[in-house]
Amino acid sequence: MKKFFLALAITITFILSAQEQDKKDLNCYNKWAIKFEERGAEEVPDGTYTDVIITSRIGNNAVCNSGKAVVLKGKIVKFYILLSDGNYEEVKRTWKNKSNENIRIINGISSSAITVHNEVINVIFPSKLKPKKAKPVSAPEPPED
Repeated sequence: MKKFFLALAITITFILSAQEQDKKDLNCYNKWAIKFEERGAEEVPDGTYTDVIITSRIGNNAVCNSGKAVVLKGKIVKFYILLSDGNYEEVKRTWKNKSNENIRIINGISSSAITVHNEVINVIFPSKLKPKKAKPVSAPEPPED
């Protein structure tokens, strides 16, 4: 019986540590994607947004930079990375299959644009993330007589 409880404790510890490690392994893109999946996003109307995040991923590695994006007819037509001097630099790459020409915004995150070097780029609109949903309030316990 002691062996059973020891094995159970080890298994539970392993599962919990694996879940914690999974959370640590999430890159900046994955963390935002999970938030948007949980909460949803407001529509992104046409305009220029200076509060976006430009994500660049190769494999499991991701880099997230502040940036600017221009939205026209529900699609991103240009996007830029914010530089440390306050200027913006347009993101220019050699794109696979013209993947940069029809970048739609779905649930606050753009569709992926893919370079010839398999770099995956998305634009995230954090200001369009819906707020957390309110949680139900627990009812009080009956009074003691």
